[in-house]
Order: sequence, then structure tokens, then C-alpha cells
Amino acid sequence: MQHITVACLDMAGTTVADDGSVMTAFGAAAAEFGLVPGAPGYDDAIAFVQDTMGQSKIEVFRRLLGSEEKAQEGNRIFEQTYASEVAAGHVAPLPGAIETITALRAAGIKVCLATGVAPVTRDALLDALGWRPLIDLALSPADAGRGRPYPDLALTALLRLQGDSVAELAVVGDTTSDVESGLRAGAGLVAGVTTGASSREALAAAGAPHVLDSIGGLLPLIGVGAAVR
Repeated sequence: MQHITVACLDMAGTTVADDGSVMTAFGAAAAEFGLVPGAPGYDDAIAFVQDTMGQSKIEVFRRLLGSEEKAQEGNRIFEQTYASEVAAGHVAPLPGAIETITALRAAGIKVCLATGVAPVTRDALLDALGWRPLIDLALSPADAGRGRPYPDLALTALLRLQGDSVAELAVVGDTTSDVESGLRAGAGLVAGVTTGASSREALAAAGAPHVLDSIGGLLPLIGVGAAVR
């Protein structure tokens, strides 16, 4: 059992169910550049997007589309489409997410929600869920320097929430990029959850010391209440 004072939790796939909205938004952006089902390169593009799930979206588009102009346009379409999905009500808390965040903060642990989308889209998501009063901080790559798998988001959360040491930092997410980010940050606790993009096997292969069925499994690891289902 570890002493944790700051928890950096991923959003989509970890604490938030988005009904496939991320892939819908990527599909809309890809279509702008002729990457539609059946077109040359489409399957490779979708595989790349799935492999990089959890990473900064603008960085994904830079690597996928090959030019800054195309990347910016692709990212704009992605953010616009994802915001429309959020506004249409296609997002909801994953089971146990609210209870877990509430229990962490009641135990004196500060909570940051991290995401790969732009701040404006992240804030729209928080507003749609009504989660602003529930957390201490929310971060996007634009707030930290670089997105996952770099350690910037987790370390920025620790600094802004005045944690004393990386040993007191917990990082939890549903992708291999989340796991790699937490490990690079030297977080005292790194866990993957199987409610999102990556399988149990992929999370373990990425080096996750803990692989949980859901975000609620974090609580017993740090001695806060019981597992939330």
C-alpha cells in the first residue's frame, strides 16, 4: 500500500465513456483527406490512430498527415466533431468514476484529469459531465508542453497540485501511452485499466505494474475505502 497525495487520471476510456466519439471524430477528420473506408491507406491510418490512442491529438495528426497545415486542419475537424459528440450527450461517467474521484479527494488526495484533446474541448467535456467541482485540476498537452507518452502531463499535475515527490504520484489510464507516461514520470503508482482502448495483455506488456478492471480498483491499492464497481 502506497502513500499517494496526487492522482493523475485519464479521461476517455478511464473515467469517461464516450460511445466511440473519439474514433467518430478521427473518422471525420480522415475523410477530409480522402481516408475513407476502402480507400488506399485507410486501414493503416485507423490502425495508427488506435495504436496512438491517448496521445496528443495534434501530434497524431502531424505524424499521420505529414504536414503542419494538414495536421492543423485535421485537428480542427477532430476537435469540432468531438465537441459536437459531447454536446449531443454521447459521453457519460464510467461506472465507479465519480465515486472513486470523490473518495480520493475525501482522503485528501488531489485529483487531476488528463486528456489528449485541446483545452477548449476538454472544458466542454467537463461542463457536459458537470465535473468541474469534482476535481482539482484538468490538463491537456497544451498546458504541459508535450502529451503522452511523455511524462509532462503527470509531472505538471504533481507540480501544480504541490505534491512533494513523484513517489506520491499515481497515474492511471486505459492506454499503453498512459502507462508509459506514468513510468517515465517515475510515478509511485502506475496502473492501466481495461475499460478503454488497450487490452489487459497490452497494458501488461507496456510495463503496467497494476492492471485493473476499472478505475474503482485504484482505491484498495492506496488504502482508500474498498473497490468501487
